[in-house]
Amino acid sequence: MSDEAAASIHVFPVRVYYEDTDAAGIVYHASYLRFAERARTELLRGLKLNQKQLAINDDLHFVVRSCEIQYLSTATLDDELVVESHISVVRGASLKAKQVIKRAAKDLVRLDVLVACVNGLGAPMRLPQRLRTSLAGNLRDM
Repeated sequence: MSDEAAASIHVFPVRVYYEDTDAAGIVYHASYLRFAERARTELLRGLKLNQKQLAINDDLHFVVRSCEIQYLSTATLDDELVVESHISVVRGASLKAKQVIKRAAKDLVRLDVLVACVNGLGAPMRLPQRLRTSLAGNLRDM
């Protein structure tokens, strides 16, 4: 993989805690969604896009419109995981992110997330050009 391709994939480490698991010590399915949300936030932060500042300065908010998730294998208490994330599509008022949650080199969960851009009232809002340019400059197909 080239350095450029590697740079466009954001890697977010996650440790599985007791609160992330069910009574059997297996990661509860909704916990993977939390891991992915945190990783997307850090991906944006790594691109110098602070969601709090976007809300204050631009009245721009990112909301998940849809999420397709494939559970391939389980994680358990104390596992060290990574969430690999990248932006795959940027449109006028939305973007798509692909994410893979892994333990070592094994894919556990794959997510395709459609994120809509809305204003404070929840109405669709076009991404400002500076944001489209920043996001488009980090596209990757995985």
